[in-house]
Amino acid sequence: MSSIQGQRRRKISPRVKLAFSVGSLEDAMMQAASIATMLFYNQVLGVSAALCGLAFLVASLVDAFSDPLIGAWSDRVQTRWGRRHPFMLLSALPIGLFFYLLYQPPDLSEQGLFVWLLCMLVGARLAKTCFSVPHSALGAELTDDYHERTSVFGWDWMMRLGGAVVLGIFVLFVIFPTTAEYENGLLDPDRYVYLAVMGGILSASAVLTCALATREQIPYLHQQPVSGANALDSFKELWRNLSALLVNPSYIAVCLCWLVLAVSAGVIAVVGTYTFVYAFEFSTEQMAARDFVRLPGVFLALLLASYLTRLLDKKYTVIATILWSTFMIGLPFCLRLLGWLPENGTTALLIAFFGIWLMGFLTLPVPPIVIDSQLVDVADDHELRTGNRAEGLIFSVRTFALKLSQGVGSLIAGVGLELIGFPENASPDQITEPMIDGLLFMMGPLYYVIVVCGVGFAFMYRIDKRRHEEILGLLEKRRGSVAQAEVG
Repeated sequence: MSSIQGQRRRKISPRVKLAFSVGSLEDAMMQAASIATMLFYNQVLGVSAALCGLAFLVASLVDAFSDPLIGAWSDRVQTRWGRRHPFMLLSALPIGLFFYLLYQPPDLSEQGLFVWLLCMLVGARLAKTCFSVPHSALGAELTDDYHERTSVFGWDWMMRLGGAVVLGIFVLFVIFPTTAEYENGLLDPDRYVYLAVMGGILSASAVLTCALATREQIPYLHQQPVSGANALDSFKELWRNLSALLVNPSYIAVCLCWLVLAVSAGVIAVVGTYTFVYAFEFSTEQMAARDFVRLPGVFLALLLASYLTRLLDKKYTVIATILWSTFMIGLPFCLRLLGWLPENGTTALLIAFFGIWLMGFLTLPVPPIVIDSQLVDVADDHELRTGNRAEGLIFSVRTFALKLSQGVGSLIAGVGLELIGFPENASPDQITEPMIDGLLFMMGPLYYVIVVCGVGFAFMYRIDKRRHEEILGLLEKRRGSVAQAEVG
């Protein structure tokens, strides 16, 4: 074991954390644009909500296979640029290209637009997988320190969420402003070319910058020995790692919790836009208040995550912050269902609605930061159990969940919109009270039910700080024995 490889519990400099987290601006751009995607194809182009939801679901099913395969491949590949960076570099151009094409479809029939949406989503997801899975695995390899890895992913999520806020405000104020012709700029088809160009360039640039700026960290990463030289051996090792992970209670706990939470986020992302536009009649400028109230939580996320994990440890930090954020985010919709919110068009509605959301968004960034840190602890536990490092495979569930949030969440939202009879190209006189109640139900009670199911899985997690210290101690002894054997 080299002296560099021996520095596993090292502290990571702010410059390295920044270089690593820049890559998350790609996902931030996708989040900022996601507010418009289904609305664009459904309300602007006239594709049925159910077909849009189906396209997202099929793309997510592709992810179910591609994410673990790319993760396992990046665990095994050996190049002079390491295991993760070749994938990250090669993904930059496809990410930018598919983003552009997603929002610039040709003039097609409804069926043709459905096929276009499906193909662009699948292409964009595959390109994103080639970056996101190795990128997450890279963050997992930077340090073995129990709390420092929370800081690494704290920076990453601050960049992801903060970037999404800033870009979301830019999208609503600059790309889709309210005009005399369009009271809500998201319904203006001529503005989507600006989203396509800006998003494509920014996404590709963020990926490329991250890959190049972190290349100096390659010597510090785990050097995974490769057993087997053919495809059959590779699949056997993939199956061995998967089998071990599927009986690891902590990994199952994190995966199921994360996947269910991602689905709930997908429902909120899609139905939320419809609810803001049609139930609360917010303008695009007023909708931007959603991004402003997220800012305090973004700035406090790292401090809160660090403080709470030391106070409650990781498991109960995740549970407590999820429950609080969920309750506050769903509360305005439940209050409107009960008739307890001010009328549309009033300043009092804006203050009440976004004041409640401010309290929920204060803790919302904490769970993903801590869950990523838990996944790295699981990687250590997996190495102790199997002798293999499998960060790529382990983190494939995280990137899959982020994309599944649009897939299954959009399907649920699309089916829900169909069930309440929500029309394509809707005008205000077509919207009925039952349709509004249906939107509010999905954003409130249904959201609560989905999240509570996910939180139940979080109680299965078993790795605390004391157990992690035991795991690291055993791993360090094993690594030292292997290094001495190699020298001998």
